[in-house]
Amino acid sequence: MRLFILGANGKTGTQLIDLALARAHEVTAFVRSPAKVTRRHPLLNVRGGDPHSADELASALPGHDVVLSALGMRPPQAFRPHTLVQECTASTVAAMTRAGVRRLVLVSAAVLFSEKGPRFAFFRWLLTHVMRDLGTAEEIVRATPLDWTIARPPRLIERPDEAYRSRHDALPANGFSMPFRAVAAFMLDAAEHHTHVHEIVGLAS
Repeated sequence: MRLFILGANGKTGTQLIDLALARAHEVTAFVRSPAKVTRRHPLLNVRGGDPHSADELASALPGHDVVLSALGMRPPQAFRPHTLVQECTASTVAAMTRAGVRRLVLVSAAVLFSEKGPRFAFFRWLLTHVMRDLGTAEEIVRATPLDWTIARPPRLIERPDEAYRSRHDALPANGFSMPFRAVAAFMLDAAEHHTHVHEIVGLAS
């Protein structure tokens, strides 16, 4: 497949590139800072551009099969008001519509599930601004006719595991954390097999 990755310089994005190339997909990494992508591979095309710009995205998208969005705000900016993901998501869906690309897999967060207990109450408080941004991004995606999948992982950690559990519209039991690499594996599996279309999927190790 020809995959178009947003957020390719982030921790999930770098795992997406690694796994996608290992599975022999053609990959376009659309990034603001191409020099930060140090990976070199015959199937990898690094393209500079602004994910806020629907025009720049639309010019780069034709010929791709899937958009994989792993955009997110990093700490400490994540703990302040921001609109990064929702703005880029609005540009992405507009560009996809113009370019005729229908498949989108977007990373969100498990904190948007209505789980109960002190652990989730704490993270909702801590990630108030992240929730607001991602919640609006999800609304934008769900309002489109695209073939979308929204992945909601819990706290992400750095570990080489690719195994994951998934559950439609809910967090898997005891889903407290999972590796960035496992999120990337789910996104690629959903893209390759065209599964979980028009679903919000909770993930965990």
